[in-house]
Amino acid sequence: MYRLFFVTYLCLLSYALTAQNLMHRENLINHDWHFHRGGALGAESKDYNDESWRRLDLPHDWSIEDIPGTNSPFDSLAISQVNGGFTHGGTAWYRKHLMVPAELKGNKFILQFDGVYMNAHVWVNGKFVGKHPYGYSTFWFDLTQFCIPGEDNVIAVKVMNEGENSRWYSGSGIYRNVWLKVLNPIHIAQWGVQISTPVVSASEAIVEIKTNVTNDTNENDDCVLSTKIYDNAKREVGSSKIAMNINSNHSSLHQQRITIDKPALWSTANPNLYTAVSEILKNDKVIDQTETSFGIRSISYDTEHGFRLNGEVLLMKGGCIHHDNGPLGAKAYDRAEERKIELLKASGYNAVRSAHNPPSTALLNACDKLGMLVINEAFDMWSEAKNPHDYHLYFEDWWKKDIENMVLRDFNHPSVIMWSTGNEIPERGKPKGAEISKNLSDYVKSLDNTRPVTAAVNGLSPDKDPYFATLDLAGYNYPVGGDHNKTSIYEIDHQRVNDRIMYCSESYPLEAFGSWMSVLDLPYVFGDFVWTAFDYLGEASIGWRGYMQKNDFYPWNIAWCGDLDICGWKRPQSYYRDVLWKENQISIFVAPPTPTFPENPERESWSKWHWHDVVADWNWQGHEGKIMEVIVYSSCEVVELFQNGKSMGKKNNNRSNEFKTTWSVPYSSGELKAIGYKGRKKASQSSLTTATIPEKIAMSADRNIITANGKDLSYVTVELIDKNGVRHPKAENLISFEIEGPGEIISIANANPVSTESYMQPMRKTWQGRAMVIIKSGQSDGVIRLKAHSEGLEAATIEISISKPSE
Repeated sequence: MYRLFFVTYLCLLSYALTAQNLMHRENLINHDWHFHRGGALGAESKDYNDESWRRLDLPHDWSIEDIPGTNSPFDSLAISQVNGGFTHGGTAWYRKHLMVPAELKGNKFILQFDGVYMNAHVWVNGKFVGKHPYGYSTFWFDLTQFCIPGEDNVIAVKVMNEGENSRWYSGSGIYRNVWLKVLNPIHIAQWGVQISTPVVSASEAIVEIKTNVTNDTNENDDCVLSTKIYDNAKREVGSSKIAMNINSNHSSLHQQRITIDKPALWSTANPNLYTAVSEILKNDKVIDQTETSFGIRSISYDTEHGFRLNGEVLLMKGGCIHHDNGPLGAKAYDRAEERKIELLKASGYNAVRSAHNPPSTALLNACDKLGMLVINEAFDMWSEAKNPHDYHLYFEDWWKKDIENMVLRDFNHPSVIMWSTGNEIPERGKPKGAEISKNLSDYVKSLDNTRPVTAAVNGLSPDKDPYFATLDLAGYNYPVGGDHNKTSIYEIDHQRVNDRIMYCSESYPLEAFGSWMSVLDLPYVFGDFVWTAFDYLGEASIGWRGYMQKNDFYPWNIAWCGDLDICGWKRPQSYYRDVLWKENQISIFVAPPTPTFPENPERESWSKWHWHDVVADWNWQGHEGKIMEVIVYSSCEVVELFQNGKSMGKKNNNRSNEFKTTWSVPYSSGELKAIGYKGRKKASQSSLTTATIPEKIAMSADRNIITANGKDLSYVTVELIDKNGVRHPKAENLISFEIEGPGEIISIANANPVSTESYMQPMRKTWQGRAMVIIKSGQSDGVIRLKAHSEGLEAATIEISISKPSE
């Protein structure tokens, strides 16, 4: 999203039934849409009566909402089955009324959808504008011939998420932002600014800007293209002006090179950003302007150093992520996307893979801002199906457009360091697959020759060599086995094809140790991307019951394989990954005396997306005196365990025991404490304490001040605590919530993977003693008060301040 803070093109626009709003070049039109779930004959007509339809703001996902007539979004008979987390898709309609001021006549109008799942058909004022099958790529239409300034204009969108079309929870609807762009007839084209940094050093950088300018008038025209570059402090650090003669009804590409002295480089540790302000001037008057955020950085890959960022070797501590936001479904609120990256960054990640589709612009903006590398992936399948109604039906006709939309939209994000053309493609071992891969790779490079092309490949064997030969970087899915003394597929392939640069594009949680050791030990393997960094809806229970998946997995609806659960809380495997990636880490877990969930005796031996059944819980009433297995994850050299102040002994800790130490401890209530030592010095400690009966509710927000823009979010963690403030890890009390002030509750969750409770109702049971409430701001400032109460517990209230947006 461009942030216009210099000369801004302003006009007036009236939203139907709302106050007037200032109109910029790019206008977010998420507010006040009409929605109908199901068929609606004639709803594309401008005069269709939609007054009885539900009014809502985008982004929106109807699959996460309660099924009509129920209090749950889940149904064991849903067509999506295990893949979609037993949620419903279907067909629905959206309509938006826009009063476009008469003064805007003569301008161009562009309607942009950042993401609609899926098969979107769009009409404006009753006339068919176009369609877009793919549910994950941004698309846009020129509305100039359809839009009528001075009148009420109606946008109608039919969305069809029908049949079995996804291997995970897709969501349904207009789940990302929608924009209306108002352009001068002479303007910078859609995604028309491309910025690269071909020369980068500490002393200077050369910034190359290519700008595509369009003249949609019937006359040739002389204009000036001005580009100014500003640093984070809004100081001008470079500029260029060139004269242009633009032919009528024609687009032309213009190149500028600007030298920046002593640039602040973009990196994962210091994600410095610059802003390029591009203006078209006619007779010294600005007629169009855009702003483009970018970073100055260099990337390189080779078998000797792996990956280098700004000339320095960097190992990718990576994780795969799906597009959903857990309790919000697929709704891509800017804050939800930013929070996701914040939490992953805090857990040690420096790279994510957008599996298996282009992410939202908001997520990439967060990666740019926070310093997170991105593998930007296009497809999960090409011409051969994984599901009967998936993208393979559209691939032949649409792949070029979808690749173009991905690369051009995301070109300027410094976080994007690879383009991936696919994941586990069924044709991967066939001549046809290599041919398609070459076509895709060649087309990506015709659009961007500054980044390498990759793909994630499974079934690793020499028959994939022709496929890998079409790629710059080889993504290996699940290359590491359990036997660390055995020669790895990496080493075997390096001997066969010694110029192949490799990384682990997917790894099992259970093989975290071996996967990361390969990255540390083999210079031609530059990173590991676990499946998955963040848990997700759908592909239900691959992290517990595993494969092969069956309908009787219901009520499981969450994958349960993420380092972080769908609420963003760390799971045991995340603490173990801390140990692999960070110094002086320590955490304690306990193997429960009975399985946390019923086990699946038919789980395939190769299905390793689960983690060990351990919990951060020292509440085992009824098991007094019985032996419990206590596991400590630590990156310290020596670990000592204490039970109620008594030492249970010290143990050495290193690669030989995979940084895990175990003790057999007779259960008694109280405290378990683990201390990690570096030499003889205490480096860190962790403890588990037995909780007594919960007495009250405690609430804390990730942000106590949010913006009054109708889309900002605050995530409130709700805990059931005892008289000493200890959360009870077995409490499952029902909590009811009330909210007052300029905001609303948009979801309540608890991360229980088998819960079929509503995300929309103002109540939820806790799981492991906690729940989460997500609050969305309104348009006015003030104070939100969230109240929580539960039978027999002391109630709680938390206040969230809503402030006006900064100018």
